[in-house]
Amino acid sequence: MGDKHRVRFEPVGIEIEVDEDQTILRAASEQGLQLMHGCKEGQCAACKSFVLEGDVDDIDLDKYSTFALPDMEREEGQTLLCRAHAYDDLVIELLNYDEEIIRSGLPLRKGTVEVLANEPVTHDMRHLVVKQVAGEDIKFFPGQYMDLTVPDTGEVRSFSMANLPNREGVFEFVIKIYPDGVFSQFLEHKVAVGDRIEVEAPFGTCTLRENRTSDIVFIGGGAGMAPMLGLLRALAEKDGERKARLYYGARTKADLCFEDELRALEEKIPGFKYVPALSEAGGDDWDGETGLITEVVRANEPALEGMDAYVCGPPPMVDAAIALLTQRGMDEQHIYYDKFTTTGEPEDEG
Repeated sequence: MGDKHRVRFEPVGIEIEVDEDQTILRAASEQGLQLMHGCKEGQCAACKSFVLEGDVDDIDLDKYSTFALPDMEREEGQTLLCRAHAYDDLVIELLNYDEEIIRSGLPLRKGTVEVLANEPVTHDMRHLVVKQVAGEDIKFFPGQYMDLTVPDTGEVRSFSMANLPNREGVFEFVIKIYPDGVFSQFLEHKVAVGDRIEVEAPFGTCTLRENRTSDIVFIGGGAGMAPMLGLLRALAEKDGERKARLYYGARTKADLCFEDELRALEEKIPGFKYVPALSEAGGDDWDGETGLITEVVRANEPALEGMDAYVCGPPPMVDAAIALLTQRGMDEQHIYYDKFTTTGEPEDEG
């Protein structure tokens, strides 16, 4: 381990100790602080912050994308917490934060899980169910995600939990299969019941805000179904009166999944409506919505002032949804998402 330094986060006034060998985000996560983040790879800019006190030269950055942090912004004092190593005491201004989430964070835990089931739910998506069998108990909030390590490769991929927290240490995932994906091919051809996988969690800040009472719009696509299910299942357990709509985009009817449960949730959640849409519905017997999911939202949601949104799916869909939601009057601070950028594979999308 390297030398340790103090890092204080403003305007929340929280101070932590950071080892030089850790990124600032990693150190915060290990100490139970949930700072805003997405990819953890220096690509999405969700953790971008400003150095208030301390020299920029006292921060060393692991490899990152200059699209997330242009050289000019770095020279002006901005940094990416997921890539930043502190070599002196620092004061960091958080540019994107939610104090409730920061203070209610859960510490990172590593463990081993055993596969209980690996079943197809569409032609290219799997429902993976695992149970923790070793390590400290991993706790999480609905909407958060877990890092899974592909055995014998060291490759790590991130997937959102679809289930609610439980005492049994069971975790469910909905994972899209891609022809060239390292985890995809491992899942499709090698994973069997009883196999063990090394994991770490929880990550992500796309969780229900307990202090909010606004109605909610959920927008999902592909494997973004996983966090949507987790959030909706959590909403169904609450006694609140928050109305919700889920807009879910798929290519064809065969790409839809969990239809029966989502229809059942329409009876459990006050005012909840499930709206699937097909972008390639030509050969299907389909009388529902068609087109890109953002266009379906555009046609059905003329005004969104005062509402909240949760968005999960491929990065282009997330970007398009955020632009639309803000155009329709939603405060960007109340649009919650985890943007999974690719690390050489397209499956890191939820």
